[in-house]
Amino acid sequence: MAMARTATLLLIVAAALLAASCGAWEVNIRMPGTVAAVDDAVVAPLIHALRPLLGSGRHAGVACDSWRLGVEAYNVRDWKAVPASCEDYVGHYMVGDHYRRDSKVVVDQAIAYVDSLKLAGKGKEVWVFDVDETTLSNLPYYAKHGFGATPFNVTSFNAYAHEGSAPALPETKRLYNKLFSVGIKPVILTGRAEYLRASTATNLRRQGYSRWMNLLLKAPGFKGSSVAFKSGERQKLQDAGYIIVGNIGDQWSDILGAPEGARTFKLPDPMYYIG
Repeated sequence: MAMARTATLLLIVAAALLAASCGAWEVNIRMPGTVAAVDDAVVAPLIHALRPLLGSGRHAGVACDSWRLGVEAYNVRDWKAVPASCEDYVGHYMVGDHYRRDSKVVVDQAIAYVDSLKLAGKGKEVWVFDVDETTLSNLPYYAKHGFGATPFNVTSFNAYAHEGSAPALPETKRLYNKLFSVGIKPVILTGRAEYLRASTATNLRRQGYSRWMNLLLKAPGFKGSSVAFKSGERQKLQDAGYIIVGNIGDQWSDILGAPEGARTFKLPDPMYYIG
């Protein structure tokens, strides 16, 4: 009888906790970036309301958290969209604190690496940054497009990018600012088309990124892969006598292809794949 009462009590407590957590999802799914004060607490603004998520979801018999691990480890490749069954999972990951925590781990390691460097390049050391989901976050866009579950539409995305309204990724900004204190020059290298240069530069400056050495975009008519484009631009930097001490991006194509840089860092991004 005592065991039965204990089991009943545990079920009641579990149900209460579940109800509380589900309610919290509706009001606390927020995007890191600009902040607002609520009851003397600083929180990020609400950008997308998601249904409560129970469990991790599944895709073709594989749990969505395992699918995301496969993506980040570069074992799942050449995918076109987030599996429909994983849309809620990816959405909760991206707008919850898990994504921010994972990004912090990456940037903490990058900053520890910067602190370990003994620079002797006479001001020729550079660090390469990607833009989308690296310096800037496109979560306001992807929150309206299934967090990557909706097939990518380049026209729609470029219209959003042209607005120049993307918020900064705060962890990357922390690394960006750290580099100036040790004399490393940032180079911004993006797969965005050249015609987006003005809006991209304005967006970056509005979000506190400035004083970059170069802002490199994809020239009209370029037909190669992202790896070919970005490695080619890094080669030009190296040929000009610069030392690439670091390289950070959200896609493996940002950091693969010689010369990669002395050390590479991969930020999380389960919303899309660029080969």
